[in-house]
Formats: sequence, structure tokens, C-alpha cells
Amino acid sequence: MKKDKVKLLIIDDDPKVGWILTEGLEGQYDILLARDGIEGIQVASKENPELILLDIKMPGMDGIEVLRKLKKAEIPSEVIMLSGHGETKYIVESIQLGAAEFINKPFDVKEVEIHLQSVLEKSHLRSKIREYEKELKSRNQYENFIGDSAKMVEVRNIIEQVADSDLTVLIRGESGTGKEIVARMLHNLSTRSALSFTKVNCAAIPRDLLEAELFGYEKGAFTGAHKTKPGRFEVANKGTIFLDEIGDMHMDLQSKLLQVLEQQEFVRVGGIQNIKVDVRIICATNRNLEQAIADQRFRDDLFYRLNEITVFLPPLRERLDDILLLVDHFLKKYNALYKKEYPTISSGTIEMLSNFHWPGNVRQLENVIKQIVVREDENITDALLKAGAAMPTNAGAGVPGNSGTQQQQTPVADPVPIDPETGEKDYSLKKRVSKAVEREEKSLIAEVLNKVNWNRRKASEILGVSYRSLLYKIKEYKINEMNS
Repeated sequence: MKKDKVKLLIIDDDPKVGWILTEGLEGQYDILLARDGIEGIQVASKENPELILLDIKMPGMDGIEVLRKLKKAEIPSEVIMLSGHGETKYIVESIQLGAAEFINKPFDVKEVEIHLQSVLEKSHLRSKIREYEKELKSRNQYENFIGDSAKMVEVRNIIEQVADSDLTVLIRGESGTGKEIVARMLHNLSTRSALSFTKVNCAAIPRDLLEAELFGYEKGAFTGAHKTKPGRFEVANKGTIFLDEIGDMHMDLQSKLLQVLEQQEFVRVGGIQNIKVDVRIICATNRNLEQAIADQRFRDDLFYRLNEITVFLPPLRERLDDILLLVDHFLKKYNALYKKEYPTISSGTIEMLSNFHWPGNVRQLENVIKQIVVREDENITDALLKAGAAMPTNAGAGVPGNSGTQQQQTPVADPVPIDPETGEKDYSLKKRVSKAVEREEKSLIAEVLNKVNWNRRKASEILGVSYRSLLYKIKEYKINEMNS
């Protein structure tokens, strides 16, 4: 197959320059000519030449202005400036604007040829580096995407197909299944990856504040609005905004979000001017939106607009084949984080984990492995699973038609305690689970405090709780250095 010649555009008002270079470089390049800056920009926009030779001194629009407009139009051509003697001041400016090199007039055609080849080789090298970086970045995005079960392979395929598009994506699944990981992958595998990824948790911000948070506000819009503040959509311009827990957004705000989706514009709180944005929107929810529509808590037109692409994340109980991979991933993660060397999880514990129904999904499994690594003891696994067994599962949340069936596990129960007041066995599940959690919390807190020589700040970091919460627990459980 014959290789196409490299396109070379020469922009120079002197016809002799075009003639000399055309004759001298004949057969090596596909040469295009333009006699002034305006014509040069038009030809460059239409033909997308790999190389441009651009004269600095031209009547009307000079070479510096042409270069500035080429870069503004994001024309990817490599530009080499042609400069006469005494034009050094322009050379510095042209390099700052992105010119690859410059050649002084008068020139020798052989000299021009060497410069063209040099710039072309550097351009190809940069292109290869970008490809390698993109490939490496693509691989790194899967570092936290763990699973090779059939359902997770299907999710990964959808991500790869739609990531580099501007389609709105709705990620659905139970809490703890990894919806934010998928959202970040969609952003990082797209052409917007170099720009901002802005997350907003719609359930964590009070209704009255969410509108101002998303769309910003003008000075004086309400009490306390002492200055104009841009919203998250403006911050995310050219990038991606991730609206987590979209099912919890109030109906009043849903109509304004619909306007952004359809027209890419909105008005700040207290404002009158339309603000245009170019934002890729990704949403996530663990709610059953179809039921929310039936209950008139979610707009059907917004649902259909968000639902351009839907990614369903399976609960962990439906991908138990991935348990081993997830355990290995979390072992490595927390061994590195806490400078531990916990070697591996026994086959007996893996079987125990594989038979559990995981109401808290991957997040719950991660917490179990974290505690095993911190305490360097997998014998606590049974107690941890019993404490979490009674967690209310959100099976079927966000997934229409899912009956919420799950693989049940009947853990071995502790002896039924006796109620001291009645002398009879107390079968209250809530009380028993509460007591089990208290025992486990007290034991874990005491052990971590001892390991860090009662450095409460460090202990709070390891346990993943706030310093104030840790002090409260120490007081509540009456833990001290003597009895721990």
C-alpha cells in the first residue's frame, strides 16, 4: 500500500518562496500554498496539514497573529516560522505561542528540508508517547475495578464503549457496589480526562443549599450571599460532573437539571443571565427510579433524558466468583497503607466469605479485610460477619424487576442470653446484634490503641473514624490503658 505524502502548507506573500520550496521539495511533500494569513487559516482548517511554513512579516495579518489564530482554532499542525534578519523579537513570541522551530531568510532548501524532517520526527515521537501514556492510563483505571465474573466483564465492556463520548450515563446499583469507581473510569478514559471531575452527593446537601451548590448564586441572592459564587456546573466546565444519589434530588431541582441536560445552560440563584457550559453528566443512584416516578417523586422526562446509557452494577452476592480477587486486592491495599505484612487469607476464611450474603456489598467486604489486616487476625471474621449479618440489604434498589432474592447464610448463633429481669431466654435479634457490635467495637478499639501506644489521633486514622467519635467510644466503653 502506497503511503500518503505529508501535507506541507506554505503561507508567504512572496511568490518566489513558494516556487523555490515547491521545486526543491517536489516529490517529498504534498505542498499547499497560501499568499496571506486569512487564506492560510482557511486552507489549514480545511486540509489539516501536518506541517506549516509560516512567514512572520506579511501585509495585513502578520505571522504572529496567524499562529495565534491557528492555536486558538486547535489546528494540530506543527508550525515553523520563516523570519528575515532583524526579526528576533518576533521569534521569541512565536516560540511562546507554540511554534516548533524557525528558519532565517534567505535560506537553503536543504536547510529547510532538514528542519522539516526534524520537526516531523519529533511530532511522531510525541504522538507515540501520548499513545503509550493513554494505554498506560487506561490500564491504571482498572486498578480499582476488580472482577472477572461475567457480569463485571459486561460492565467493563460498556464502560469502554461509551467512555469517550458525551452520552449521559446513569449508574444503578446497591450501596457499596462501586458506582463512584465506574464514574471515575468513565471520566478518566474520555478525552475530558485532563480536566476536572466534580462530584456532588445530592443526598448529603440540604435541599435549600443544593441549588446554590450546583448552579451558584449572585451577590445578594439571599442572606449571607456577600459575593457571587460559581456553582459546581461552572467549575466542571469542559470536564465531568458526577451527581451521586440523583434519586434523592428534590422535584423542584429536577426541572432545572433537565434544562442543563437539554440546553447546556442555566441561571444562577438570584441571576438573570443564562450561563452556557460544556459538561459531561454522569449520575448514580441506589433508588428504584421507576417506583419513584410512580410515586411522583422523580420526573419521568428527566429519567428518560438521564437514561441514555445505563450501567447496572451487580451486588456482591451475585458475583461471588470475584471474592478471591477482591480479597487479594484489599490485602495488598491495606498491607501497604498500614505497613503490615499479613500474608494471605486461609481457604477456610475464603469459604466463609464466599458463603456470606454481603448486604453492604464490596464496601462491607473491604471493611472486613481492613480489620483483619489491622488486627493481624482473621479469627475475628466470624464475629464481623455476624455483626453485619442483620444489616438491612437494599437488594433490588435501583434495579427494576429485581425481587431482591439473595443467597442466605445462617451463622452459628451464640447461646441465647437470659433476660435478668424475667429469667427467660431473650430472643430479641436487635439486642443480640447490638451487644455483638459493642463487644467487637470495644475489642477492636482497645487493640488498636495498644498497638499505637494510646496515640488517639493515629488510632482514629487506622480505625477510619473521627477523633471525636473515638474519644466518645473510649468513654462509652470505659476503655483505659489499665483494662485494655
